[in-house]
Amino acid sequence: MTEIVWPGGARLAVSIVVNVEEGSEMTIADGDKKPEPVDELGVALGIPIRNFVNESNYQYGIRAGAGRVLDLLEEYQLETTFTAAALALERAPDMTARIVQQGHEVCSHGWRWIHQFSYDEERERDFIRKAAQSIEQTTGTRPAGWLSRYLHTERTRRLLVEEGYRYHMDDLSDDLPRWEDVAMADGTARPLICVPYALDTNDMKMWTAPSYTPDQWLAYATNSFDWLLDEARRKGPRMLSVGLHLRIIGRPGRIWALKRLLDHVTGKPDIWITSRRAIAETFAEQHPWREPG
Repeated sequence: MTEIVWPGGARLAVSIVVNVEEGSEMTIADGDKKPEPVDELGVALGIPIRNFVNESNYQYGIRAGAGRVLDLLEEYQLETTFTAAALALERAPDMTARIVQQGHEVCSHGWRWIHQFSYDEERERDFIRKAAQSIEQTTGTRPAGWLSRYLHTERTRRLLVEEGYRYHMDDLSDDLPRWEDVAMADGTARPLICVPYALDTNDMKMWTAPSYTPDQWLAYATNSFDWLLDEARRKGPRMLSVGLHLRIIGRPGRIWALKRLLDHVTGKPDIWITSRRAIAETFAEQHPWREPG
């Protein structure tokens, strides 16, 4: 495992990732063949009908959930990463302005929150490029990182390198970042930083069946933090990812669990709560990429 020294001698880097997908999910209104599944009810419609109620369920994240999440992040003065579908940001300018004003990193979660794995190369390249251009226009900063919706293709990482992305999150395999040698079309290799993500600590566990209660999610996330911090103090620095969603953690019956987690995490020494861009940059500074061979 690669040795990393976090700023200030911290032992554990905590990466809070807020996913912004609401308003960019599948819908007949945007030309999709079927609507977004109703995850909380386990319903997936396979017919071309617009599901207005489920669209409103997503919009709750923008209208009510975002304010609660951003209020907490502001209260604790935390720097986080918002992995955002570009169209979602375009459709919620007030929320986007607040994300930027509070100093959070915005990472690309695609042009829309849809699957690009079935695309041919040119369509996938356009999807990746359009996302970066849109996010740069809405936030003033071109995204450095990328997160697919669950699946990606064999060429996704090559396309990310071609479009100037510095890191990706499509990986669940480790507790530390690493370099990946990406094979390019001309036969050369170019670098891309992998900053691994995590699903087990994600609040999606309270959204899909069989689902956690907020108490169970809080206990799992807290135990993950405590274990990694103890391990980091004994064996070397580690990283913890906690994924959130506006429409999930932003509900009144769940937001308290995030506050309890933040109380627990921010009360401990040896912690660096930061953006994924900062984690990637720190890693790259300490471990420069070397071309294979």
